[in-house]
Amino acid sequence: MGKQAKASLRVRYQETDQMGVVHHANYIKWFEVGRTELLRELGTDYRTVEEQGLLLPVIEVTCQYKKPALYDDEILILSRVSKYTGVKLTFAYEVYRGDELLVTGTTTHCWTTPQFKPVNLKKAWPELHQLITSCVS
Repeated sequence: MGKQAKASLRVRYQETDQMGVVHHANYIKWFEVGRTELLRELGTDYRTVEEQGLLLPVIEVTCQYKKPALYDDEILILSRVSKYTGVKLTFAYEVYRGDELLVTGTTTHCWTTPQFKPVNLKKAWPELHQLITSCVS
């Protein structure tokens, strides 16, 4: 398996409904926490990406809810690159409470210019292209 990032957080009250169950939209926000950590572990971040004249917008999201996270749970978000073409990049996520798998999902992104024209990262930023290629699992 390729590189995998770990990010942990505690479920905040604001992320839950009246029953103390995490609202479904928050898992997508947690995916962003996970992929941001993975980018950091690759030696970059969104600010640096944007300084290079690139954007990485989300073009597709999947999320499979298996069990709910609850208020004050400590959760772990595992993130990895599952597919990469040089233009499109897919991250895969697993969210755990202890050993219990709560959610799996993916986000697919496209490297673009600030005008949202697709970019081949191999040409635009060869060093990052190589790092991402080396960690696909």
